[in-house]
Amino acid sequence: MAGKFTRDCALALLQEWTASASLVKHGLAVEACTRAYGVLEASRLGLEGEAAGEFIELYALAGLLHDFDYDRHPSLEEHPFVGVKFLREHGWPEVVLHAILAHADYSGTPRETHLDKALFASDELAGFLTACTLVKPSRSIHDVEVTGVKKKMKDKAFARAVKREDITEGAALLGLTLEDHVGNCLKAMQENAVLLGLAGVALVQE
Repeated sequence: MAGKFTRDCALALLQEWTASASLVKHGLAVEACTRAYGVLEASRLGLEGEAAGEFIELYALAGLLHDFDYDRHPSLEEHPFVGVKFLREHGWPEVVLHAILAHADYSGTPRETHLDKALFASDELAGFLTACTLVKPSRSIHDVEVTGVKKKMKDKAFARAVKREDITEGAALLGLTLEDHVGNCLKAMQENAVLLGLAGVALVQE
């Protein structure tokens, strides 16, 4: 992908607009999950080499930028519309903008492409997997398991801000079981544990 529309530029934009370290980490987590689905879809489509790389990078861009305006413009009237307007004025790929709009139910933008569905499916789940990690004594995502995540999803008092229905609907949109969807995103985040700050802490020895 040519010029400024790269993963590094998207990350810089996220960091420029976002004061909250946890929101930056959320963007990175959603990127990891969404990108993993881009890899799977590129393989399914038979893409290789540069074509595959450009295809997958669109998924990374959408993951990083889906909430980049949220810190400055958190209201339903402004997010993600302000961010999308800015991105459009600066020429970012329309397929990425469509996915960002589609991840918000209230935008009225239908989820049409695989990227649209992958971003929506990854958003709430990435946050939930982070929450599941941070209650572990080790604070390591490597200690999180699919069965434990499913159990936590049934506990309405845990991470109650996370919309469980978005996770299950996202899995269905992708044609996956809940177990497979959780497994895919968990693996993607485990592979990026250090970047996400979820590699764990050394337990103090008594």
